[in-house]
Amino acid sequence: MTEQRQTHTVEIAGLTRHFPLFEVAPGVRIAIVNILGDNELVKAASKALSGLLTARNPEVLVTAETKSIPLVYAMSVEMNVPYVVLRKAYKPYMGNAIQAETLSITTGVPQTLYLDEKDNSLLTGHKVALLDDVISTGSTLQAMRLIADKVNAQVVAQAAIFTEGDRAQWSEVIALGHLPVFIEPPRS
Repeated sequence: MTEQRQTHTVEIAGLTRHFPLFEVAPGVRIAIVNILGDNELVKAASKALSGLLTARNPEVLVTAETKSIPLVYAMSVEMNVPYVVLRKAYKPYMGNAIQAETLSITTGVPQTLYLDEKDNSLLTGHKVALLDDVISTGSTLQAMRLIADKVNAQVVAQAAIFTEGDRAQWSEVIALGHLPVFIEPPRS
């Protein structure tokens, strides 16, 4: 018989979800948000976030190659603006890609994002909104910002479905909700 996994229940964009808790370090658990395949959540979150971003007038939406791709696509359709996905691996067809590296706090290894040459003109000199599904450590957000800076894009918004961890750290992020980090006291 399998053990019942604990969950964290949230109300988000008019929906209720029960996210499973997983241990990511000894005594530290987080709620795992996986929007892939959850069309109802993607649609509701994209509509709610789009409404919050409209006043910022982004000309392009930008995300990293993560679980946030369905969100950026749906928001692109909702807001009628293009989107760009920054890739995590370079492929020869990407031409003279622009790259940025940051240290991933969660894995402890460098993370590199690449702006495909074909997407460079979409970002260069334009107003952009940086999107993610969950902003936890900020390392992906930092790499997206570095790319935006390299092409003189103006970041007019940073947004996510959820922020996680220290809420005060994310005061500049437009988010629909916040997830706690669950710390268990050491057993004696």
